[in-house]
Amino acid sequence: DKLCTYFNKTWLAFTGRPIEQELGNGWAEGVHADDLKRCIDTYERSFDRREKFRMEYRLRRHDGEYRWVLDIGVPRLNQDGSFAGYIGIAVDMTERKMAEESQRELNRTLAEQTALLQSQEELLKSFVKNVPAGVAMFDREMRYLQVSDRWCSDYRLNSSQILGRSHYEVFPDLPDHWKEIHRRCLAGETLRADEDQWTREGVSSWTRWEVRPWSTPSGMVNGILIFSEDITKRKEMEEALLASSRKLIEAQEQERTRIGRELHDDVNQRLAMVAIGLQQLQDDPSDFGNHVQRLRQEIIELSTDVQGLAHELHAAKLEYLGVVAGMRSWCKEFSKRHRIEIDFRSDMTKPLPNEVGLCLFRVLQEALNNAVKYSGARRVDVQVAEHLKEVHLIVSDSGTGFDVEAAKQGLGLGLTSMQERVLLLQGTITIESKPMAGTTIRVRIPIGLQHCAQPVDRKLQGNSQ
Repeated sequence: DKLCTYFNKTWLAFTGRPIEQELGNGWAEGVHADDLKRCIDTYERSFDRREKFRMEYRLRRHDGEYRWVLDIGVPRLNQDGSFAGYIGIAVDMTERKMAEESQRELNRTLAEQTALLQSQEELLKSFVKNVPAGVAMFDREMRYLQVSDRWCSDYRLNSSQILGRSHYEVFPDLPDHWKEIHRRCLAGETLRADEDQWTREGVSSWTRWEVRPWSTPSGMVNGILIFSEDITKRKEMEEALLASSRKLIEAQEQERTRIGRELHDDVNQRLAMVAIGLQQLQDDPSDFGNHVQRLRQEIIELSTDVQGLAHELHAAKLEYLGVVAGMRSWCKEFSKRHRIEIDFRSDMTKPLPNEVGLCLFRVLQEALNNAVKYSGARRVDVQVAEHLKEVHLIVSDSGTGFDVEAAKQGLGLGLTSMQERVLLLQGTITIESKPMAGTTIRVRIPIGLQHCAQPVDRKLQGNSQ
């Protein structure tokens, strides 16, 4: 009964449903029947504990095909700290599942080959060397009997220099828990792990591994086989997705705080002053005309500022005027409201897709707000142009500027938001700035393409799942 309240375009492309139809669909819509109970149990347990969850299941795509997805849910909190729901990320991992099935098939094949070749150890060694996976064969003293080329490549080893040597001599910093795993497998167990972290020479890596014994024809365990796969890149991708989600949540909360502050510190106080003025007029109506004129001017200014705040939240003019005209109109309002000069130029002759226009508009808003808040610039140049099937947005000011590298280290939420928006449309963004030398932001987004997220599938959800 938990409903999703927000989806990105990749999710909608996956389900094949329009946003109007998708809103209100139960989270379990499309989950494979064999996976549904397990998923619901995981979700309900995590929801009750308000903790992060992670699960893998098959989900039906719009064309009827079931695809494997990795679903990661991060708890989302309201400003008062109460639980609001989850923000979820779904990664299409069908290829990985296929690779895992291939790995399992390989493992089955290796197990069958081990049984067949128990009496022909040299043939087994040859097989291990040439298998297209990270495989090493050891005797009971953990001396290398044979290694695959992939094993040597993954661990930067030379097979001719390690054969006959102890595994613990080759890796003197091997954690003690690994030695315990080796002892258990030499005693006849088969052990495996989908994820295991190992720090070697100051560098952390992640592996998926399996360790199994190999035996003589009489059944005596004569050593072990280790199969390993480096999954560091996949783990880094998952961490990057989670970090991005956290940044987006922080940006959302920061924007809510800003709007609340403006409503309380500015709008609310000015309304209070209008109320005081009306009370004074009631108490002393002798100067009625001047009082009314002053209150009228204050209400007009207040209405203008509230309208400007509303425009920042909802780009209505993009819908009614089109992208370029809407951006031009917003620049005029922003210029008047903040008393700065904005030179807006455009040579666009064709309408832009809505998602491209909204992206450019939000980047422009962030750039101009930053120019007013931090640069002290009194003039900003804005240019929108089409060039070689790309739309270019350039925002340039002559203000105080800043150290770009230092800003990147700080991971500012505004910069993150701009980068995320542009990346989702397969575009690029560059920022050129130096202290006391102004700032120029350049955005390039391809047009004429079906805009969607980068190859990694991900969805953002509100009070969902």
